[in-house]
Amino acid sequence: MLLATCFNASAQHYYREGERNRPDTYEDDQTYGDGFKREHLFIGGNLGLGYDSYSFNAGISPELGYSISKWLDVGALVNLNYTSVRADPYYNYNIRQRSFNYGVGAFARVYPLPFLFLQAGPEYNWIHYTLTDFNTSPHNSESFNTNAASMLVGIGYGQRIVGRSSMHIALMIDLLNSSQSPYRDGNGALIPVLKAGFDIYFHPKKH
Repeated sequence: MLLATCFNASAQHYYREGERNRPDTYEDDQTYGDGFKREHLFIGGNLGLGYDSYSFNAGISPELGYSISKWLDVGALVNLNYTSVRADPYYNYNIRQRSFNYGVGAFARVYPLPFLFLQAGPEYNWIHYTLTDFNTSPHNSESFNTNAASMLVGIGYGQRIVGRSSMHIALMIDLLNSSQSPYRDGNGALIPVLKAGFDIYFHPKKH
């Protein structure tokens, strides 16, 4: 609800007389495709949250991107994520799973509508797992390291003004079938991830 309020508030921009002609006022209807523009470059990040009846996931993903056109953003990101799957005798043989991962990735956001976007991007993560067996007393634990590729896809809602700022919220899932993915639980079931983010565009170069 708070994000939706921010989207609406940031969309209400009015120009005073003569403001459109000021050299330091960036208009979002500038042409594309005529070379690199500093004001199309943005930096920001996402906060991720995933939850179901057995699993919890939280993470942060700083990102750097570029607006190629009015309908397309591309960029790169890094990941830091924590995941916990609670022990349950019927779901996972009463074994608790906890993991921490870091990784790198890329993304593309396509805006078929100004407020709606589709996002897709590959990731590669390195994960540290800790498994605790609640069938024993005392509880036995073991840890191991692994890595996995993911392909996150999803749909989102946001407010984006190229050259100024953008805010967005998206629901993502991993399409790859890796059992070691940080976006799947110990049984291979998908853990949907809700990501909310904010990006700030670089200022145009002064002439």
